[in-house]
Amino acid sequence: MHPFPHRYLVSARAADTGRVTLETAGVAPIESSPPVEFDGPGDAWSPEALLVAAVADCLVLTFRAVARASKLPWSALDVQVTGTLERVERNSSFTRFDILATLTAPAGVTEAQASAALQKAEHGCLISNSLKGEKHLQVVLQNAG
Repeated sequence: MHPFPHRYLVSARAADTGRVTLETAGVAPIESSPPVEFDGPGDAWSPEALLVAAVADCLVLTFRAVARASKLPWSALDVQVTGTLERVERNSSFTRFDILATLTAPAGVTEAQASAALQKAEHGCLISNSLKGEKHLQVVLQNAG
């Protein structure tokens, strides 16, 4: 890992109508638009969905590191996150993130091991740690057969 601080430069480019193009060095650009909830077309990533996706993605990537360090065998992780956006004191804010993590692991991996590793990953996720909304993690273990 590179020494801190890390800096991430992202550019957003748009005209007076249409989608926003998001770019960062070394990766393909993506387009965004307002979600249906904000009267957008709902046919592209929105800032709201990107933020919730970052929570899910960070959990998966952090879990990989935790599982590797603890030598926890696993074959698949499916993470679904529901972000709840509310009006709080006249400002829109994500107040809650409900995280459902379904881990597929070989027989012999216990629910306690899976839950402990996923809890450690959730607590170590820099995206979740950067957000003020409550986080609620539910873990489901499926044994690979």
